[in-house]
Amino acid sequence: MDYKKAGVDIEAGYKSVELMKKHVQGTMRPEVLTNIGGFSGAFSAEAFKNMEKPTLVSGTDGVGTKLKLAFLLDKHDTIGIDCVAMCVNDIACAGGEPLFFLDYIACGKNDPEKIATIVSGVAEGCKQSGAALIGGETAEMPGFYPIDEYDLAGFAVGVVDEKDLITGKELKENDVLIGIASSGVHSNGFSLVRKVFSMTEEALNTYYDSLEKTLGEALIEPTKIYVKALRSIKETGVTIRACSHITGGGFYENVPRMLSEGMHAVIEKNSYKVPAIFEMLAKDGDIKEDIMYNTFNMGIGMVVAVSPEDVDKTIDGIEAAGEKAFKIGYVKNGEKGVTLC
Repeated sequence: MDYKKAGVDIEAGYKSVELMKKHVQGTMRPEVLTNIGGFSGAFSAEAFKNMEKPTLVSGTDGVGTKLKLAFLLDKHDTIGIDCVAMCVNDIACAGGEPLFFLDYIACGKNDPEKIATIVSGVAEGCKQSGAALIGGETAEMPGFYPIDEYDLAGFAVGVVDEKDLITGKELKENDVLIGIASSGVHSNGFSLVRKVFSMTEEALNTYYDSLEKTLGEALIEPTKIYVKALRSIKETGVTIRACSHITGGGFYENVPRMLSEGMHAVIEKNSYKVPAIFEMLAKDGDIKEDIMYNTFNMGIGMVVAVSPEDVDKTIDGIEAAGEKAFKIGYVKNGEKGVTLC
């Protein structure tokens, strides 16, 4: 008896690391001091020593049951983007610049080519956010995960000068809410998605004119990474007074998180067109509107609050980063919370 007969192939682990190195290398920043494959990742703080009060911000998350869709479609090259997005978007929400990322993959059987494909998506997400992929872990766990399945999670660290933290404390009545478009369902609500739509090869490969793609393609579309868009707003000279990443819990849970006490957000639902995938979900699943807005992003992945005089510059900054933006509401004095009308 040996470890391989027990289900863990150490040689496959070595091969996975070799195959992923080319993807990881493309994410490197000058501050990275270590090579992939070591026991830890080292990142120099030299680059931000001139900040008045350099402040670390961090985020950790996974992809959730969207992974089930990746298994069904046998498509593993974009799910890593989702993992990075879920972490770095939260960091960007605080005004932070993502510095580095670490991933964790647990699988039933280490298929080196599949692991390298997953990591290629993680590396792409890191490139989109400007973060270095400085380490990770691939754990082969036979008997715990099915042979052809895996879990994926990540952890990111960023930095911001304390004076530039986005906290919501500067919110004022009549501040305007700008929504940045999502790419689709992103990485939340898939337990409900999988109940509404038939998760068969035939159903997922069915083309819909309203989606302009197959159902599977629409659902697997990776989560938008908003780091560049938020940085672009800052570069216009606009101060973002509050920011919310619309993830699990939709508008009702996430918008209040950006508000200070005594501030109430009003979202105008007709201020932008809700993407077709959400209309399909609501119709096919007979899901009430309030449940939709309490579960999904409904086409808006990030919300920022700015002063009324900064609205045009904010939208210009977002569009300069290649994203779509909409004026979707405003802030007023009142009980902390959100109203959708």
